[in-house]
Amino acid sequence: MSEAKPGGLGPYALQGRVAVISGGSSGIGAAAARRLAEQGATIAVGYNTGRDRAEALAAELPGSGHIALHLPMGDSAAIRAAAAEVETRLGRADILVNSAGTTRAVPHADLDALDDETFDRILLTNVRGPYATIRAFVPLLRRGGDAVIINISSLAGINGLGSSIAYCASKAALDTMGLSLARVLGPEIRVIGVSPAAVDTGFVPGRSREAVLKQAAALPLPVVCQPDDVALAVVAAVTHLRLSTGTTLLVDGGRHL
Repeated sequence: MSEAKPGGLGPYALQGRVAVISGGSSGIGAAAARRLAEQGATIAVGYNTGRDRAEALAAELPGSGHIALHLPMGDSAAIRAAAAEVETRLGRADILVNSAGTTRAVPHADLDALDDETFDRILLTNVRGPYATIRAFVPLLRRGGDAVIINISSLAGINGLGSSIAYCASKAALDTMGLSLARVLGPEIRVIGVSPAAVDTGFVPGRSREAVLKQAAALPLPVVCQPDDVALAVVAAVTHLRLSTGTTLLVDGGRHL
């Protein structure tokens, strides 16, 4: 049995690091791209259909060398090609933020409304896609010996309350997958989940901003969560939680209480 290494790692500096962000062209992913770039990271802004948004964001980020990267969650071959592109163009990958996701608002009691196609699409995008992305990028992440994977999850994976039963199930699966991966990817790679409650974006079709405001007003910390609040948690997990892995951070204003 090898001797444990001494502590005192200190903050994880982002200068010279490369961060790959799936779903990076909008919402939480875009906010994380901005915050990580501010700290000195070079960003690969992953997108599925939002190429124009990704290219515009990459062009406006502070620093240089940022790229837009086609990273569709439903196509494992394209994900492998994206990893190869990052290696060719940027030479390394140190941070992977799995922010891509999808859902559809379906009342939990209406079991028939949650059809097979919708269920499969949600699980493919929210679970298999992140797994395929991790699988493709692990060789690059391991190469640096000190990498981080951040999975953007949701409080819905813990309390079973969310836009649909399938969405709740997908985020619970993402959290459990993070536990498994943290065991096998250490010590070279940390795996941390970041779980917000309702965020002030248009992510959930049909959910009004008024509904988000109403939910926030009833919380112990009655503040509407913005994408940037989640992005700040991502940065904190990457840069300061050096001895954390296989855990999930709640960014929910105390809604779990």
